[in-house]
Amino acid sequence: MRMSNLIVGVSALALLAGCGATDDENLASDTAPAETAASETELASAETMAEVEQAAGEETESDRLNAWFQDVFESNVARSPMTQTFLGMKTNYDQWSDASPEFAREGFELGQADLAHMRETFDFDALDDSARISWRLFEYNAERAAEGQRWVDHGYTFTPRSGPHMNAASFLINNHRVDTVEDAEAYIGRLRNLPTYMDQNIANSRRSAELGVLTPAWTYEPMIATARNVITGSPFDDGEASPLLADFTGKVEALELDADETSRLIAEAEAAITEAVAPAYERVIALFEEQAAVATEDDGVWKHPDGGEFYNYLLNGYTTMDLSAEEIHQLGLAEVARIHDEMRGIMDQVGYEGSLQDFFEFMRTDEQFYYPNTDEGRADYLADATALIDTMTETLPQMFNTFPRAELEVRRVEVFRQDSAGKAFYQRPAPNGSRPGVYYANLRDMSLMPTYQMEALAYHEGSPGHHMQLAIMQELEGVPAFRRFGGYTAYTEGWGLYTEYLPVEYGFYSDPYSDFGRLAMELWRACRLVVDTGLHYHQWTRQEAVDYLAENTPNPQGDIVAAIDRYIVYPGQATAYKVGMLEILRLRGIAEEALGDSYDIRDFHDVVLTQGAMPMSVLEERVNAWIAESQD
Repeated sequence: MRMSNLIVGVSALALLAGCGATDDENLASDTAPAETAASETELASAETMAEVEQAAGEETESDRLNAWFQDVFESNVARSPMTQTFLGMKTNYDQWSDASPEFAREGFELGQADLAHMRETFDFDALDDSARISWRLFEYNAERAAEGQRWVDHGYTFTPRSGPHMNAASFLINNHRVDTVEDAEAYIGRLRNLPTYMDQNIANSRRSAELGVLTPAWTYEPMIATARNVITGSPFDDGEASPLLADFTGKVEALELDADETSRLIAEAEAAITEAVAPAYERVIALFEEQAAVATEDDGVWKHPDGGEFYNYLLNGYTTMDLSAEEIHQLGLAEVARIHDEMRGIMDQVGYEGSLQDFFEFMRTDEQFYYPNTDEGRADYLADATALIDTMTETLPQMFNTFPRAELEVRRVEVFRQDSAGKAFYQRPAPNGSRPGVYYANLRDMSLMPTYQMEALAYHEGSPGHHMQLAIMQELEGVPAFRRFGGYTAYTEGWGLYTEYLPVEYGFYSDPYSDFGRLAMELWRACRLVVDTGLHYHQWTRQEAVDYLAENTPNPQGDIVAAIDRYIVYPGQATAYKVGMLEILRLRGIAEEALGDSYDIRDFHDVVLTQGAMPMSVLEERVNAWIAESQD
């Protein structure tokens, strides 16, 4: 992802809003003992006056700040048609977002101006706790964006796992709703307008290439294949409908219009796909072929200009903590050793004799752990994953006080993007309720989706993982929109990994093989600390990283290769999961020890979830404030 479009550690939506950060702070009274009686009278009078003013509609400083945050958020959303669609709006419904560097620079300057305005206009000391958090997050994000200006062209525009060549099609398919003829015509408009968006991104990629920033040579073949998939099939040949035509046709037919109107719309879409979409994709493919001819085999970002500093910037952004690459590497090695020991305990439990590596091979190859690689096997996987989440939902009141209103569905990753998509992921619900939260499982190859990992995967991507966290965050009341739709990877993915572990404490993972699967997934994240820093700091080759995972995890070879390919093109991102989980567990342990019998895990989860995503340092301050308040 280009640095101009996503400053690492903060979601695109958070950046749209400008960004900032602050924490809970209570003002102490300096009243002298001799003045106490008078002060109490004055305080009672002030409280009465405050109630009268509030009843009369008197705004507090927090109200004013939150209203301003909303204005900033709406102004920035108005600059992004794709964000509008993601939020369920149908404004600028035939447009794509502007991907030009000029537009990105303008957005950055607006964000810095907003930061200055906030500091000059509002009184931090007069804010309530939630508004102080908003201030600090806005500040944090804007300062992070300023740091990122140095690295605008150092990120990758296109990778085998993301980029406009993949995301444009999935955006139309998954986010552009067609409820009316006008919506269908807007879809056709987006097809017609795609070339400008694609050409801007091509120019961005070329500008990075001029600096020497290119993905490794092996990345271009899969990128070409993904782009080619979008323009394969009808109307280009006599095969099945291409992904976009199939999507558009299905959505229009669902409108149940008269035959002539349906035919007109489909014919216009076919023309737009042929005349606009296909040439744009051909230019993207030409770019990939051009860059493949000069790309090197080196995999880490150490090869780029100032690559070491860039990697440190990424690590700091993703983890939201000041950890060096070497510290993260050593943490990973220690966690791998610990989890291996726990796995040996499960080997004893099931009576397996042999080495840990022998047990890994058994788990990789024994048929009892895999669904058939058939449509029936895939259907069974989706049904069983749904059942796991349904069972978990019944237990959630023991763990949580707060629950999302949005529904959760389990779906298969669409065929057109399954070869490049990740193993599993979560898509947030539409804020207006028009789209549920979705746990996507990639069922391209069932040998990569073992049954023993199904439980932990469903909890992480579904509930109590990302759905509990992100759906609740979007539904928060009295919290500015930039916080409800933003995010920090260490917080978001740290929570996801934490919620793989949490069900252990409530009797889940009763099958030792399933508990092994939980440990296997935690091990996977621990190994990420080692291989990510290995690739981008210690200058490992792709094969060295593959070999490390093959020796130290039970995952199949296909899983391993796909993962290493991901870590190569998303430097630093994979380190946030384990770092975030360990920090949440550390903070939970502090709270348990400090509060003793008065500690309630449901209250701790409220502290973590009910103010939305935040950097780990701000979460620590929030937990400490809660502990102090609970001890009073």
